[in-house]
Amino acid sequence: MEKLRFHQLHTPLFALLFFLLQFSSLQFLSMADYSLPDKYFVNCGSATNVYTGQRNFFGDLNSSDSTSNSISFTDQNRVAIDSNQYSTASPLYQTARVLLHNSSYEFDIDTIGSTNDYKGVLSKALHTIYRINVGGPKVTPENDTLLRNWVPDRDYIYNPDKAKKVFDSSSPNYHPDFATQYTAPDLVYQTAQTMDINSSKQADFFNITWGFNVRRNARHLVRVHFCDIVGKSAANLRFNLYIYSRFSQMINSYDSVGLLNIPFYDKFVVDSDDSGTMNISIGPRDDSAETNAYLNGLEIMEILETSGSVPTVRERKNKHVFLVVGSVLGGLVLICILAVGFFLVFKCRKQKPVENSDWSPIPVFGVGSTHSKATEGSTNGSPLPNFNLALKVPLAEILSATNNFDTRLQIGKGGFGNVYRGTLRNGQKIAVKRSEPGSNQGFPEFETEIMVLSKIRHRHLVSLIGYCDERSEMILVYEFMEKGTLKDHIYASDLPRLSWKQRLEICIGAARGLQYLHKGSAGGIIHRDVKSTNILLDEHYVAKVADFGLSKTVPLDDTHVSTIVKGTFGYLDPEYIGSQQLTEKSDVYAFGVVLLEVLCARPAINAMLSGKQVNLAEWAMLCKKEGSLEEIVDPSLKGQIDPNSQRIFIETAEKCLQEFGADRPTMDDVVWDLEYALQLQQTAIRREPHEDSTVDGLPGLALPNVQRLPSCSITMDGSDMLL
Repeated sequence: MEKLRFHQLHTPLFALLFFLLQFSSLQFLSMADYSLPDKYFVNCGSATNVYTGQRNFFGDLNSSDSTSNSISFTDQNRVAIDSNQYSTASPLYQTARVLLHNSSYEFDIDTIGSTNDYKGVLSKALHTIYRINVGGPKVTPENDTLLRNWVPDRDYIYNPDKAKKVFDSSSPNYHPDFATQYTAPDLVYQTAQTMDINSSKQADFFNITWGFNVRRNARHLVRVHFCDIVGKSAANLRFNLYIYSRFSQMINSYDSVGLLNIPFYDKFVVDSDDSGTMNISIGPRDDSAETNAYLNGLEIMEILETSGSVPTVRERKNKHVFLVVGSVLGGLVLICILAVGFFLVFKCRKQKPVENSDWSPIPVFGVGSTHSKATEGSTNGSPLPNFNLALKVPLAEILSATNNFDTRLQIGKGGFGNVYRGTLRNGQKIAVKRSEPGSNQGFPEFETEIMVLSKIRHRHLVSLIGYCDERSEMILVYEFMEKGTLKDHIYASDLPRLSWKQRLEICIGAARGLQYLHKGSAGGIIHRDVKSTNILLDEHYVAKVADFGLSKTVPLDDTHVSTIVKGTFGYLDPEYIGSQQLTEKSDVYAFGVVLLEVLCARPAINAMLSGKQVNLAEWAMLCKKEGSLEEIVDPSLKGQIDPNSQRIFIETAEKCLQEFGADRPTMDDVVWDLEYALQLQQTAIRREPHEDSTVDGLPGLALPNVQRLPSCSITMDGSDMLL
């Protein structure tokens, strides 16, 4: 039995003390035989018990009641008031306990609950901010097993047109080892929001996202409720839950409970950021037999850090003694601290980098490192913030995954450093980028990569699993992209060449990723290093944009960022070079070069060629002007490309490569045009040339009669966005 103390109740305390200790928020209600704790409804200043509906308020002056043994009041010099002048009011409001100074109630509580480890929770309090019945109606206290109030999610969901409400009239199959009828009411588990697959293309992936206003930089307990009432089989449906887009958790009812229609829940401690908004999302997984996701309910409770007891009368009487003793001890401690400080300063001048004999030593950065001197030689020093959501990966885990950076596991090398493949202890495949002394990119790029990728998530952006900066290392850990870079599949290796349809789909995917960066993320993000080596392919050839070390965030009210020119030759926007003003159209220009790489199967810059052929963008546009562009198209595509699809593709690249940014399309337009090119490639219906309304392109090509509809990915709440 534990003693829970509610303290500092100041005068006056009117009418009643309404203490329902809802420990269901901390999973103390996991037992099937749990009974409602009526003893914690208190009728203050009265010896009479009052029953109102489902609640029985016991009088705190009633010493004969068995409940009084579980509650005590520290101040026996209390004043109880019983007034009959308000006889028309409820009996609860006819009595009160008036406190003349700080006092407290003490409640005996049972510690029986789940086996989960909640360190320090008993010393803190929870303040319920949101209790949401996702996809369902309002649940009033009269219909809740613990007299709670649940509200619908309609005011919090970002993209309701992509969600569909579902209802299952059958009662949930509660299991005592998981959620019970006290965890949440039946109606929460009988209703849910799920993906509205019919409103979008079956193959498109999108997320459902909810946003909640929370106190900035505060700690919260988030509890999410699930009951699979949408899947065909418990083993078929797997999806992801995202919190703040920095953390993801796979949800699978088969792994959790084994069957359909069995309620279960999960819970997380989450630190809110500076935005004041907490985003929670659900989205499908590529490895799921069913493309769907669902959520039944959620609760957000702020963990209040201020808790404790009020000093007793004896402590206040001896306060002057403690002050004297404390002053003496404080002086001694100060002298010790100063002495230790001088010793450490002297020692640090001679200190050498620490090495760990458990694994092969890793050299500490010397000349060329952008780390500060305070970081060098430190085993645990970290200049980066702790995101508190498993974003920081221990160095020991990375060493184990890469076999101490075995050179046989090296799969690439870039400006930042070497790239290794690895496998975490849980079996997840990863790609590890490790900076090295003398690398072209240093700590600013390392930090930018983390800050950008920790705030965004999208199907066509490479996901950051974590980072490590122990022992002055700069290591980034990503999801492993099985098929490597786009460049490898079009001209830089012996791999089989991609078909035209595959190339179109990859270009569309990469364009969607850039589209989200520009319009779908807070403030807008400019990648600044778009190129074929920064477009990676997963095992299904799904394109994902990577390498955000040079990216820049643009405030919503601004059109550009003034900055020094950075990027890769051959992809640099001429207007950016001249003005040093970076805009999203700089990414559009670089993407136009990528389109030409895809079409012509050659690098953006080839110093082995002569004259105007060195620069692909200049050479291709010159060939188009002279009508000879067909001559530089990848020979492996001969006979594959529909002429009309090729025409739209070339026109799109040409528009991206316009000299001035104002004349270039947005990535919304690029996605639209590329999807049209793909549609043209897949259709066999023809119409006369004069019926087409697009700009003039290659002569003599008639366009088929294809209905041009806006892409579902143009709006930012569409199929690909993961907030």
